[in-house]
Parts: sequence; C-alpha cells; structure tokens
Amino acid sequence: MAVCALTGGCVTDYIAVAISGLSLFLLLARAVFPFLVQKAPSTKASGLSLVIIQIIGSINLILSLVMSVNFLKWNQRQPWQSCYIWAVWAEGPLGFGLLMSCRIVQAFQLYHVFVKRRLPPVKPFVLLILILLPWIGGAAFIHINKPLNHQCHMRTQWVIPVVCIHAFYIAALIGVTRAVRHIEFRFHEFKDLLQGIIVSSIAVGFWIGAYILNEVHEDILWVQVVSRFLLLVTASVLVLVFFSMSVSQPLLSQISLRKRESTEFVTMGQALGIPGCGLLVQTASVAGVDLHQPLDKLLQDKRFRQSFMDFADSCLAGESVHFFEEVHELGKIPLDDPVRRIYMARHIIENYIVTGAEMEINISHRTRQEILGTLDLAHPDLFNHAVNEMMQLMKMNLLKDYWSSMNFVKFKEENPRQPDSSEPAGWDLSPRLSCVRCTDNPFNHEQLHKCPSGRKCDV
Repeated sequence: MAVCALTGGCVTDYIAVAISGLSLFLLLARAVFPFLVQKAPSTKASGLSLVIIQIIGSINLILSLVMSVNFLKWNQRQPWQSCYIWAVWAEGPLGFGLLMSCRIVQAFQLYHVFVKRRLPPVKPFVLLILILLPWIGGAAFIHINKPLNHQCHMRTQWVIPVVCIHAFYIAALIGVTRAVRHIEFRFHEFKDLLQGIIVSSIAVGFWIGAYILNEVHEDILWVQVVSRFLLLVTASVLVLVFFSMSVSQPLLSQISLRKRESTEFVTMGQALGIPGCGLLVQTASVAGVDLHQPLDKLLQDKRFRQSFMDFADSCLAGESVHFFEEVHELGKIPLDDPVRRIYMARHIIENYIVTGAEMEINISHRTRQEILGTLDLAHPDLFNHAVNEMMQLMKMNLLKDYWSSMNFVKFKEENPRQPDSSEPAGWDLSPRLSCVRCTDNPFNHEQLHKCPSGRKCDV
C-alpha cells in the first residue's frame, strides 16, 4: 500500500475509476435514450448545445481527476499529462466550472422569460463565456504562479481560494434559483434546479473534505488512498445526478429515464393542457360552416382549419396555417395564467419567428423585431401583426386554389351539414387535383419522369 499510495494503482483506485467510467456511460445513455427510443420533440440548437456542453464538462471533470490525482500508475509523465492541463484547466473552467455555468445560464434564461417576461438579452454562449471569465482568470493566475508540486498537489495557502471559487458558483446558482422560486413551472424546471443545488452542494461538501485531506496530508498514506477514492466517487455521483435536460427544453422533461407522465404529448398545447388540443373528433351535432365568412373566421372552425392545413402542407406552405393554429391555441389560455401563456409564446417564437427556425414564417422585419423585443411575452396582442400579415399571404397564395382543390371537395363530403348557398361566391369550384408541380417538390424527385412538362400531378 505504501508504494501505490504515492504512485497510484491501488485496488481502490481501480474501483473508483470503474465507478467513474460507469457513471459516464449512464450519463451518455440518459442523454441519448430519449432520442433513440422515444419520439423526442425537436430541440432548439442553443438548448441542445447547452446539454452537450454539460456532458463535455462532466467528462472533463472525471478525466481531470483520474489524470491528476494518481489513480493510475505512470512510469513517466508525458507533456500531455501536465498537472496544469488537467488539475487547473480541465478540472476548473472546463470541468466543474463549465458544468455549473451551464446550469446558471439555464436558470438565468428561466428568470428572464418567466419573471421579466421577455427573451434573454444575451445569447446563451455569450453569457456562458461571461460567467466562466472569473474561473478562467483564476486558472490563468494559478498557471502563471505554478504552485503545484510533482504530485499535482497545491500548497496549503492555495487550497482556500480554490475552495472559495467552487462555492462562489454554487452560491450564484442558489441566487438565481431563489429569484424564480415563486413561479409555478409546468415541467419540473424549479425541481431540477433545486435538485442540482442540493446534489452539487452535498457532493462538493464531501469533495472539498476529500480534496483538503488529499492536498494537506500528503505524508499520511492511507489518507491519500481514501481521500482520492472519495474524491472521484463523489464527482461521479455529481455528474450523473446533476445532469438534466428539462431546464432547457420543457417538452423533453416528459421524456426521461424517470417515469413522470405516461401520456405522450405531441404538441405544446397538449403538454400545457389547453382545451381542444389533439386529434379532431367529429360529432354528428356539429353545425355547418358558412363559407361566405372571411378566412380568419373560417379558420376558427377546427374541421375547416385541418382541411386547409392539409392543402397548405401539400403545397409546401403549411407553416402559415400551423402558425395560425398555435396562436389560436394560445388565445384559449386565460390572461390570468401568464406562466402557460409564456410557455406557449416562447414555443411559437422558437418555432416560427426566430430567423432560421424550423417553420419560419414570412413576415416583415419590423414585425419580427417587435415580437423578439417584446417587454411582455404574455401580452394578448403579441402576435396580432404577424397573424394579419400571414392572413394576407394565405388569401393571396392559397385560398383561391383551395376552393378548387380535392381537399375542399373532401371537406364538403365529410361535412354535409352546410348552410344553404354555402358555396363561396366568385370562385371556380370545379374539382381538380391540388398539389404542387413535380419540379417544385424537392421531396419527390422520383416522380419527375412521370409528370408531363408544364402539368400538375398528385404528389
């Protein structure tokens, strides 16, 4: 034991390394599982990137401890095994610091969205770098002064500042979390933040104790072996339990290795429990639709909206109708329920308004900036200008062709209870196939040879 206590390679060292490897495997499995096994909703790039950065920070933290605290026996240290690479940079700003900073960024986003009711003024990556700056500065200061010995241990006077910077980041997370404690979140965000604080505080408490024993009592061999074992095991538990995705992506909180809700939610409206969301249910007592009404009134009817949406999707222009439907669902949430309205508004912004969004709609730059710069995400008129612009586009580009489409014919057949003279005046209602030209459809190249030039066909 006397030899391995100094050079590494004790039985307990290999057990601790095995535990850390298992924790990293479970961490990766927990991150990938929802996307491989279940139908995970699409995630915004910034939210998913924060999750990936958390994983990278966790891996760096574990590897830094393994490489710098004599768990493995090395005949000779190579330049890439430098104490300052692993014990200072990988463990500090690129390990524990990165892990805590990601959670602080997520808490800051929740604070701005749900307390301030506006989108965060700083992009997540910029904020992440700003939060990491104190730790980067501290790591650079240590690297310049070089207080580490050949065993990567610091002198006693350096232990307290290192412990303080760990505690400072936990205190910052506690402060931001305290600011959102009164919000009644729908997707366990506060629970996950609180869990992160409790777990990280307890783990860091044990970790600091083991760290101090390992750094200060270098002459007591059994203390070296036990302290570094506790150091790696507590870090392994920290990265596994601390990891969470629901803070950055609410719908992903419905899909995890922990069974929370058995219901699978397809849309944000369903997840928020908005009345009338979900599948269209046909009843015999439903009144007919007056087709003489303006388009915005017609789209209030769910049967007509579904038929019109199917037609728009076939023309590769469905985002406008989907946007209208999401805003329509938002209007069902009472004004005295700002939390659910903010959830829905943020969902609409991320999917339809933000430049480069999955279903970005064609609205003016002024309208887009008004929405992105709003001072109240729960405002009832937040999307009014965007809806008006999309309504004009739908009238010009889709409505006339819809009246003469097979989708409209099918709608009339499935809904025979129409008022008298319910045909929209002024339109040619002779049925024809409603679809795009083969040359305009990038998803059906195999149909090109079947389509005569200049003709339309059902794709």
